[in-house]
Amino acid sequence: MTARILLGAVATGEKFSVVEHLLAARELAAPLHMHSREDEFTIVTEGRVGFLLGNEVFHAGPGELVRKPRDQWHTFWNAGNEQARVLEIISPAGFEKYFDEIGPLFPDGAPPDLEGMAEASARYGLQMDFESLPQLIERFDLARPLEMDGTPPAQSAG
Repeated sequence: MTARILLGAVATGEKFSVVEHLLAARELAAPLHMHSREDEFTIVTEGRVGFLLGNEVFHAGPGELVRKPRDQWHTFWNAGNEQARVLEIISPAGFEKYFDEIGPLFPDGAPPDLEGMAEASARYGLQMDFESLPQLIERFDLARPLEMDGTPPAQSAG
């Protein structure tokens, strides 16, 4: 998954940020995770995207909006065989910096630094359930994400 920051905290007076994500075919965006500080609103602009919000599973297509409130376990994935694109509106702003921070933790040709990712997650009030990866991949017939090539760290605290 790629993350491109379209609007950061400075541009919006720290009220919200906008991040664009591109997802390859059948790609899982992240393990189950929960934000303690932000609400996220996802607008699908291309493709068909699956969502798991709590126990609810659903799909959204171009032009549809999905609300992912703070303190709610969730994840999303590309449910199709073509690229998908989403815009994430994150409120309040600040969490967009997380994507810049974790980018270097995924070096080309080397396993990802999942301990570093867990530390960054904790700094941003993000809980990640790395153990959910194999179940999500099997349940939704998804491609193996980069996170699967490393050893999952201990559960991060938010």
